[in-house]
Amino acid sequence: MMPPNLYVASYNTHKGMSFFGGRMILHEMRDRLHALRPDIVFLQEVQGHHARRHKRFANWPSAPAEEFLAGQMWSDFAYGKNAVYEHGHHGNAVLSRFPILKWENEDISDHAFEQRGLLHCQLDVPGLGQPLHAICIHLALTEGSRLRQIAQIIQRIRATVPDDAPLIIAGDFNDWRGSACAHLESALALREVFGQIHGRPARSFPAALPLFALDRIYVRGFKVNTATVLHGSAWRRLSDHAVLTTHLSPS
Repeated sequence: MMPPNLYVASYNTHKGMSFFGGRMILHEMRDRLHALRPDIVFLQEVQGHHARRHKRFANWPSAPAEEFLAGQMWSDFAYGKNAVYEHGHHGNAVLSRFPILKWENEDISDHAFEQRGLLHCQLDVPGLGQPLHAICIHLALTEGSRLRQIAQIIQRIRATVPDDAPLIIAGDFNDWRGSACAHLESALALREVFGQIHGRPARSFPAALPLFALDRIYVRGFKVNTATVLHGSAWRRLSDHAVLTTHLSPS
């Protein structure tokens, strides 16, 4: 069986609240993600539970956000709880139309004031011959913390991902200067999809007028066919981050 081409998206969901935090936009966000129809979605700041918002908004989903966003579009999903507080928790999620064989969430928090995680999923993609490793991350706001987190990510991948295995790492890197991500590329022979197509990472923040390249998609074992930022009027009403998408072919 020939392995399929993959359509991949990455998105910081801003905990299901609008840019300025006044509107609950999970329903609209789900509709727009479903309209894209990507094969795999990497999500950050997914609001797994929030008791106060559940009471405040009559249409707040009864299911966890990752399950609600998956709907009937993605048969498999995984959620890694990172930040836990009095009224709820949030973290990263992966939605997939391929079976998730197993997944693990690793705490990569650098200090007590920023809870960050690495969600590592293994997907059963027909024709690849071995599992696709899909890693969703959300890195810290400070450069020193990001460098230490990148070192953890490199260590984990070297220990758990075969050198010839297909690999996608996507998420909110907060690395607007690109200093931390350079280590990731050189250590693991990864390619950033926008760098391949456009010569530099995409500007994705703020969504209304993207100025900073905070979000990235890195791949190994794939040819990058397209790389697109979605930040028009239909999207900027939602999260403060733009959506990144890419079409990939197995190489």
